[in-house]
Amino acid sequence: MSRKKPYEDGCATAHALDLIGERWAMLIVRELIPGPKRFSDIKAALPGISSNILTNRLHDLETGHVLIRDQLPPPAASQVYRLTPWGAELEPLIKAIGAWAAKSPELTPGKPMSSASVMLSFRTMFSAERAGGVQMKLALTLGGIPHRAKVADEKFEIELGVEAKPDVSVSGDPNLLAGIVYAGMSIDAAEQSGLIINGSRELLSKFSTLFPLPEKAQSTASCQAKRRKTIQNRNSKPSCIALLVKLRGRLLCCPKARAKNFLDGAGLR
Repeated sequence: MSRKKPYEDGCATAHALDLIGERWAMLIVRELIPGPKRFSDIKAALPGISSNILTNRLHDLETGHVLIRDQLPPPAASQVYRLTPWGAELEPLIKAIGAWAAKSPELTPGKPMSSASVMLSFRTMFSAERAGGVQMKLALTLGGIPHRAKVADEKFEIELGVEAKPDVSVSGDPNLLAGIVYAGMSIDAAEQSGLIINGSRELLSKFSTLFPLPEKAQSTASCQAKRRKTIQNRNSKPSCIALLVKLRGRLLCCPKARAKNFLDGAGLR
């Protein structure tokens, strides 16, 4: 499948869209931010993508110098895809887009998220203000992929790897952990759904409060209603010219003494 027609626009933003603006391209980059993945791992993380489309997008991103193909050493000895150093610089952009989209009136929790998506959402939504005085280490095995996470000194770190001495460990579907953090799911309900939790439940409960979602943006209907109300309020207030015309009319029809009293009462003399 050929790539879409380029924008032929000298702006670097247009060039960025030429590179990563195709459907699925940025989600593929998102999946590779934690580390290299095999073709089958990427496809499993993006259940709506076909093998042909994934092949084409990987080729486009490789041609655009965003990712490269690599070979894992034995015993794995399998081909993987990893971001180039320049491609890895897209993480702040993806986080910024995610933070912006989290305000969307149309975004509702409950849709499936991959382990990489959940990990990046934690990096994006972490509140240093809420983490004051909090110290913990976590072992998060999300979708079979081990992550080590740490909260300390009002900072949050999460990366691929095994945490040897966690204060709390969580293993299972990443959507269940996301449900605890973002959707108000109770820890008991998550356990009943299959999430395995060991260690301090109190710390896990505290952990779930460190990633507040932003306030939703106004919907277009709300914006339009607010605009109409502003216009109505503006129209209901008499203008300065109307007030002057009204004042002039009253002065013209008043005797001199009444005009003097009127001016004195209005504070105009």
